[in-house]
Amino acid sequence: MHFADTLDLDICTLRWTADDFATLNWREFDRIAAIGVHDLVRISADLDVWDAWPLADISGAPVAWRGGELWFALAAPVNDDPELRHGLARIHCFHHVGGSFRHLGPALPEGFSPGSREWSGCARIEAGRVALYFTAAGQRGKDGSPNRQRLLRTYSALANCDAIFAGWEPLKELLPPGSGAYMCADRPGGGIGTIKAFRDPFAWTTTDGREMLLFTGSAKASPGPFNGVIGLAEADGSGTYRPLPPLVDASGLNNELERPHIVEEDGRLYLFWSTQAAVFDRCVNAPTGLYGAVADRIEGPWTLLNSDGLVFANPQDEPFQAYSWWVLPDMRVMSFADYCGIGDPDAKEKPQGRAHFGGTFAPFLRVELDGTNARLA
Repeated sequence: MHFADTLDLDICTLRWTADDFATLNWREFDRIAAIGVHDLVRISADLDVWDAWPLADISGAPVAWRGGELWFALAAPVNDDPELRHGLARIHCFHHVGGSFRHLGPALPEGFSPGSREWSGCARIEAGRVALYFTAAGQRGKDGSPNRQRLLRTYSALANCDAIFAGWEPLKELLPPGSGAYMCADRPGGGIGTIKAFRDPFAWTTTDGREMLLFTGSAKASPGPFNGVIGLAEADGSGTYRPLPPLVDASGLNNELERPHIVEEDGRLYLFWSTQAAVFDRCVNAPTGLYGAVADRIEGPWTLLNSDGLVFANPQDEPFQAYSWWVLPDMRVMSFADYCGIGDPDAKEKPQGRAHFGGTFAPFLRVELDGTNARLA
């Protein structure tokens, strides 16, 4: 299908509202098991790691690499305040082999990104090359736009020597901030969970060959404190994207629908995203967890999984235990250990300092999908 043939593409945006959470008042939803200290393996005493994704094929499955898998994740030097890591983040590479992760170093050369830090995206093999999609945040060498977010892509061949990559091609900006229905996230102020979003690019190829881009966005038409959306754009033959209406609109409910991605199972598309209890409007008592929806095609209509969207949540006594879940086509689920060992079901804020911070890969989970239902395996 040619780009010109899809100008009138009909996107059935899913409106996610407080009314959808009526089921949480009575249903028993899944919670992941508590993570023990023995379950956590630090990658390095000097490095915090979070938000991971694999080098994948077009279906999203990790590709074989040097006897294991090549993974990407955000990383930053250890700081007394772990929350400062977001302002220091760079994308690093890891070799997943034999059930463990080995640190390989930064993915991109120093100064390659136009941002002052690098945030999440995805990576896959396209025409034999690595395509790395990511978010450039801030502006290198300047402090005037601390929250500026741009969606970028670069390519490199894999190296056949000790190096991982043969050399990255010049960056391409995929979609200008403020395009279509989406706010430009370029405003000073705002803390974690309250800044507006234009980040987390995820590439998806439809069965008829259309190149789509999902991302975490904020609704331009609803400029309030809760206007999170899962944005959508479509590429033409040259890789230029045009904005489409969002797949999910949580205006009035939630500020951040983070790291959206799609997995195909039994001919259906499963859309997943992560969000935190603290970014819901106070009228909803929803937990930090993995959420999702299902449709027969990317245009929708989309149906929330388990009636309200919640697939699973953190343990009741450990509300900040893990975050940033990533579902693979084999139904494995990766995340990172956030704050563990709190033992307080009523905790509303993350603890200060490093005493409870994990800062490393969490143990893999596994989910089972059955139509509009999803659960922990």
